[in-house]
Amino acid sequence: MAKDNFNLNKLIDLEKWDNLQDSLASVTKVAITIVDYKGNQVTKHSGCHRFCKEIRANPKLVKYCQKCDSRGGIEAVRLNEPYIYLCHYNIIDIAIPIMIDGKYIGAVMAGQVKLSDTNIEGILEQIVVLSKNSMAEKALDDFKEYYDELITLSYDEVKKIANMLFSLCNYLVEEALEKNLILDMYKKTMKNQPEIDSNTLKGYTLTSIKNAKKEMSNAIINSYIEEDISSNEQNIEVTDVLKPAIEYIYNHKSENVKLEKMAKVCHISPSYFSRLFTKETGENFSTYVSKLKVEWAKNLLEETDMHVNEISDELGFSESGYFIKIFKKYEGITPFLYMKYCKKK
Repeated sequence: MAKDNFNLNKLIDLEKWDNLQDSLASVTKVAITIVDYKGNQVTKHSGCHRFCKEIRANPKLVKYCQKCDSRGGIEAVRLNEPYIYLCHYNIIDIAIPIMIDGKYIGAVMAGQVKLSDTNIEGILEQIVVLSKNSMAEKALDDFKEYYDELITLSYDEVKKIANMLFSLCNYLVEEALEKNLILDMYKKTMKNQPEIDSNTLKGYTLTSIKNAKKEMSNAIINSYIEEDISSNEQNIEVTDVLKPAIEYIYNHKSENVKLEKMAKVCHISPSYFSRLFTKETGENFSTYVSKLKVEWAKNLLEETDMHVNEISDELGFSESGYFIKIFKKYEGITPFLYMKYCKKK
């Protein structure tokens, strides 16, 4: 399965994420970094506080931090939600799991803030408790000035930040899976493997599969239709008001485009769009789109081995019977006969 090979480098553009991470840390006032499933840091530590820098710079003291990070990550994975906890210095930390189909591939670690409502501390787990006179406790005295400078937030603010980062992670995972699915399906189709096995689709949401199919359909159609929007625009003289609709139609060949949606794309009313479209193209919207799709269908019938029903689906017709009726209306013959006599050898 394609997702088995997923790692954080494929899931997230780490170079672009660094800039986003800096902005998130600046706005939320929490330190943020990403670790892989082994706990290894894979991004820089944005907003890392001076106190934590000093502690983590000590080879002996950093072990306490790593133990907290490890346990926090495990709990976040177990719960499949953000896990808010206290480190050994009573500092709030958050572990946000990055999961794919139940598989843990990493986590966003955030925090390094103190709570303003200290009564909440009693309900949070403190993963490591310092023993008296330990090296770690002594370090608290050594760096007390830095410790006192830590940002203070309410528990409610911390929860909102945790939920925001969790939603962001889920969005990134969904987008990455969708792009990966599109690539897998397209590769299989281009290799004349029209049947996509169940393993390819395992774990993907219905929305991802629908979006992937739409993107793949457009890619397949575009690969066989030689006409492009730039050359056709030269033959279609419309005002700037209608151009967004024309571009949308050409860029979404597999969609059953509706007049109301095109009016919305052009930011005008449906009635005005209809009048303007007919005036500038010489045809009403329905006729224009039908004729255009028949031309695309002719290319697919000539260039591919796609069945008429498949072409009907790929070009966004509601049913093959309607597609055949429209095709015959403008070409005088059925798609079957056109394919039989006009297909390129």
